[in-house]
Amino acid sequence: MSLGTGSDTAAVIKSTQTVISVDNIPIESVLSGGKKRILVDHPVDKDEAVILSLGYKQEFRREFSLLTTFAVSFSVLGLLPSIASTLWYSLAYAGNAGITWGYLVGMIGVLCVAFSMGEISSAFPTSGGLYYATAMLAPPKYKALLSWLVGWSNYFVQVTGAPSVGYSCASMILALVQVGNPNYTYQTWHCFLLTIAVTAVCSVIASAPTKWIAYINSLATILNLLFLFISFVVMLGGNNRTSQGLPKFNTDNFAWKLDNFTDWPDGICILMTFMAVIWTMSGFDSPFHLSEECSNAQVATPRAIVLTATVGGLLGFAFQLAMAYTIVDISEAINDELGQPYIAYLNQIMDKKKVMVIGAFAVILSFNMCFSCMIAASRVLFSYSRDNCFPLSRYWCKVSNVTRTPVNAVWANWLIGSVLDVLMFGGVAIDAIFSVGAIGSFISFTVPTLLRITYARKTFRPGPWNLGKFSTPCGIVACLFVLLMIPILNFPQYRGADNTPDLMNWTVVVYWGSMLLVLIWYYIYAHKIYKGPKSNLDRNTVISGTDANNVINAVISSNNNVHFGPKSSDPEESSGKANYKDDENEKKPEKVEIVG
Repeated sequence: MSLGTGSDTAAVIKSTQTVISVDNIPIESVLSGGKKRILVDHPVDKDEAVILSLGYKQEFRREFSLLTTFAVSFSVLGLLPSIASTLWYSLAYAGNAGITWGYLVGMIGVLCVAFSMGEISSAFPTSGGLYYATAMLAPPKYKALLSWLVGWSNYFVQVTGAPSVGYSCASMILALVQVGNPNYTYQTWHCFLLTIAVTAVCSVIASAPTKWIAYINSLATILNLLFLFISFVVMLGGNNRTSQGLPKFNTDNFAWKLDNFTDWPDGICILMTFMAVIWTMSGFDSPFHLSEECSNAQVATPRAIVLTATVGGLLGFAFQLAMAYTIVDISEAINDELGQPYIAYLNQIMDKKKVMVIGAFAVILSFNMCFSCMIAASRVLFSYSRDNCFPLSRYWCKVSNVTRTPVNAVWANWLIGSVLDVLMFGGVAIDAIFSVGAIGSFISFTVPTLLRITYARKTFRPGPWNLGKFSTPCGIVACLFVLLMIPILNFPQYRGADNTPDLMNWTVVVYWGSMLLVLIWYYIYAHKIYKGPKSNLDRNTVISGTDANNVINAVISSNNNVHFGPKSSDPEESSGKANYKDDENEKKPEKVEIVG
């Protein structure tokens, strides 16, 4: 861009209302260093200044607040449907111990991961979040490779989320059909078509404008809490155990008892049940992917992450305690022919009408969870595609002119998810999409934290929300927890001759096989086009060095404002002065005076 005295300069001056000094924004980004300045043709607020300084255009409307962001993530967390979907992994491995103290111990490790992620999200509030942070924190030589692997690992989590939840929703619907009509015969193709229909409707909702999505998820959160509370009360106060000649509640010994149904030692058996708590609580990362649509993102995003994980973890533990103290027959629940131990459990302690109502609650919330997963997944595909991380990226990074949401990304994910749901015809293979979500999420969650406490421990620039002196200890616990769980999540229930193909843990093939293909693709071709996160700002928007000073001088001499933050009524401005202004801290790193 020419910055001389010709028409180019005049055009720049005419169109520039805001000049942002990247190095004065307390973040580390692809634009940091080089004294870069960003020219914007409109006044900007703090959120837009941050995302511009991170190297990206403000393409979404910031219509999410802390509350509505929490609503989306809590819907993705989907306590009731998540517990219902993963109950088998707890009961079938360790009996009641899997849903009591096994869940409690696992929750502590998950919370450490969530708190560390909150700190990372405050420093890098972009939809790309995890892979962007990885690139900024990694050694320069490895930033492209590590961010590539983290990005794909996280995408596998997101793209398997909706189909796995949709499958669970469809399975619970058919289980309730069987409760209401004992003559009904389950067919796999029934479940497949119903899953496709559920995820298609969820995709329509995920394609809606952000404001609509915020309203829908706020309602979904209210329903989550209401249905969870009603189910909790009915399970404890409305069960019919006494009419079966049983005490109202199980003894403490029974509720907390370890029943090892695996071929592994008791310690490993308990660790294997952590898959349930990891999957149940994995939705807490959603605020990270919505940070470009959230106001006050550097504070609201980490708060939403921590709030989701903490509230979800505690409520989930209380709910599962209620199950442990009321379940009648563990073996009967885990051997349910439809693979729905939650509906089987309800059938043990309630009459048919109550089972249908309480089961319907789980179905409704499962649907809510499904479209929330669709929303998060579409933002991930969109953000990664901006940096050319996927095939046909130019299509997935488009934002609809009508809804201002990444509609193409939504439906691409739906198509991939529909293909993945074919795994249900392979019997136990469908379970792999649940375990992929568990292992992939925590690998991608933890890599930035590992880099934060090792290579980047002295260079990391924390955001306004941070852990302070607890950052390193919390990060160490998070990393050790994930390091322990990575091999455990790949263990089959049985070993040796007992581990037949229909009982195999197919995570080894589905996740690690996919990651191997991604790695091969990177070294064969992708490394030529992918260099890590890159700015999508117009070339003439970002200037550096002496060019920046020339622009500033030109703006000053033309009586244009140089302003960071919302227009103020400060009389200093109207008298001919303008500031770089940080709205939160009221710092004035530069002050210029308009002349002429």
